[in-house]
Amino acid sequence: QVQLVESGGGLVQAGGSLRLSCAASGRTGSSYAIGWFRQAPGKEREFVAAISWNWSGGNTGYADSVKGRFTISRDNVKNTVYLQMNSLKPEDTAVYYCARGPRYTYSDSPDEYNYWGQGTQVTVSS
Repeated sequence: QVQLVESGGGLVQAGGSLRLSCAASGRTGSSYAIGWFRQAPGKEREFVAAISWNWSGGNTGYADSVKGRFTISRDNVKNTVYLQMNSLKPEDTAVYYCARGPRYTYSDSPDEYNYWGQGTQVTVSS
């Protein structure tokens, strides 16, 4: 079994920054992608960013809405993935989830992710 725990959410003013963490434990394996998704009230869950695994660190992908503002990274020793969020906007307000995805590559489809964390709330005030 795999457990994912998100942390780092909170309330921030527009233009501010937050760093989310996703700590993995259990039978995580070392070759799986980790993705971040978010869900705002009344909206469907949407892809934010993902990072695959390889010996050089992994390939990354971002939703167009966060490109240039968010950065995903991973620390394989700590089994933790980070999402650095800069220049936050009110429309970034949502519950953010991390999830474990496919091996050696990443996907922007939540259907490709089989373990999910409980989520962390990010609220950006205008």
